[in-house]
Formats: sequence, C-alpha cells, structure tokens
Amino acid sequence: MIDGGINLVTGGAGFIGSHLVDLLLKTGGRVTVVDDLSTGSLANLESAMATAPDRIEVLEGRVSDVLPSLDCARFDRTFHLAAAVGVRLVVDEPIRTIETNVHETSAVLEFARRGSVPTLIASTSEVYGKGTRTPFAEEDDVVYGPTTTTRWSYACSKAIDEYLALAHDREGLAPTVVVRFFNTVGPRQSGKYGMVLPRFVEAALEGRPIEVHGDGKQTRCFCDVRDAVPALPKLLADTENHGRVFNLGRAELIEIGALAEIVRSRLSSESEIRRVPYAEAFDEGFEDLRVRQPDLGRIRKAIGFEAKIALETTIDDLARSLEAREIDQ
Repeated sequence: MIDGGINLVTGGAGFIGSHLVDLLLKTGGRVTVVDDLSTGSLANLESAMATAPDRIEVLEGRVSDVLPSLDCARFDRTFHLAAAVGVRLVVDEPIRTIETNVHETSAVLEFARRGSVPTLIASTSEVYGKGTRTPFAEEDDVVYGPTTTTRWSYACSKAIDEYLALAHDREGLAPTVVVRFFNTVGPRQSGKYGMVLPRFVEAALEGRPIEVHGDGKQTRCFCDVRDAVPALPKLLADTENHGRVFNLGRAELIEIGALAEIVRSRLSSESEIRRVPYAEAFDEGFEDLRVRQPDLGRIRKAIGFEAKIALETTIDDLARSLEAREIDQ
C-alpha cells in the first residue's frame, strides 16, 4: 500500500477528488484540499472530516488565489483534479471552461515547480477528439473539429494542460504524470453537468423520462471511481511513470441505449426511455463519438490496473448516494 504522505488535492470536494481524499486519509496521509465549490460540495468531505479531522485541511477558493500563500515544501505530492466538468457545462459556459482548465492548471504547475513537487494532472478521454482509431492509445494522433464548434473547446483546453504538465517534467521543473479519465462513475456523482449515468439514475428514481441523446447506439466504457482512484497515488509514486500519459478506465463497451435499459430495470423504475436528438439536447451541429474506448495496455503494465466493480453494483451504490443526498437536503 502506498504511504499516505502529505498531499495537496485540488478539486478535493468534487466527485473523484473526495474519493481520493478518503483513500489518502485511509493510508495514513495528511491532506490539504483546495476547492472553490463551483461544482464540488463540502458534503462530499463529511466522512473524511468526521473520521480524520486532525489530518484534513479544507481551503475554499480558486486554486490560483490560494496556492501563492501555501508553502510548497510542506507537500510530498499534488493531485490536480480541479477542472470544469461535464458536457452541459462545456456547451453552456465555454469561457469558464477554457479559463478554468488552462489558467488553474498553470497555477498548479507554477506551485509545483517552486519545490519540484511530484504532480498528477487529471485529464480526459476528450483529448482524443474525434479519434483516429479505436481503442484510443496514449500516443495516437488527436483530431478536433472547427473552433466554431464549442464542443471541442474542452478537449483543446485539456490538451494544453497536458502539454504544460509534460513540459514541466521534460525541463526538470517538476515530475508530472497525466491521467486521462474515461467515463468515471459512482457514488457522489451528480447528473447536473450532463454526466450520463447519474442523469439516468436520477431520472429513474424520480420517475421522469430517461433521456438518451441521439440514437442510443453510441458506446462508452464505465469505470467505478473506487476502482479508478487507487491508481492515482500508485502512478505518481513510481518515477518510471513521470513524464508519461496514462489512460484510466474500463475496456468493456456498452451502448448508451442499453445502459438506460439496465438502469431502469435495476431500479425497478417505470420511467419512459426517450430518444432526444443532439440538436434538441445541445446546439445545432453538436458532434459526438460513436465509440469511446481506452487502450489500457500502458497502465496495466505500469501498475497492474484492472477494473473490478460491476456496473450493476455501481448503479445500486450511485442510486443510494443520490437518495441519501435528497434526504439530507
């Protein structure tokens, strides 16, 4: 098991970030969380603050505002998970998306190079853009649509993050690892920003129509956050991984229409499954990929990664967390 150490986690009140905080505390670590709570919530950290109040510090604010006042020498490692998330947010607020991703990542890397702090940068499968082959491998070329299509601004901004991170490692300023997440799902995730599985589960629980965008034949791979998060400290701990990019997800594909059926059946819901054209759900000309699947060869070789939690278990646990959130509110 990786030594917990002293950790900085940006976006630590978010979905993935809060699960990472739990893990780091469980392994005996100390954690400083920086989060502006724009998409995260202190409720996600309730368990952490209750079980290890003396080993967690939560600083509310933008990364670029908070980090200049912190002593980088305090930290053994940094996990940068703060970012604009979700297709809905990207389409509705492109300026916020671009500026958050690029400016805040630059601030994290400036902080890291002050003390050569090993830093993991969270990226996304969106970086592959339209993709040149399937499954997506880390050294594949990337292809984006025109700048007039907002859809691609997120992918491009995260690609810039990767270039910045890898340049810091290459120039000897700070060791970095880049992780491209593929459809990470599980407890604490919200459908508010367009994430497909929690959006389906929320609709099924409430008896609303489960809206499937497009024809439902597009395929994705879903990895439980509790499988994904343990990979992060493992990747950063091994110096052989520094300066490299890793896909992180599950290899098995499922059609989105079939996912809606599984959610409805699993939750014994009477919700209608409704097909919604992309032009109605988003803007005219919105582009989506038919297949988004990771090549996991590199991460398997590096840390022996395998996703183990079944999709049905994830759906059950996500539903319970959403129901508990409703009760608390």
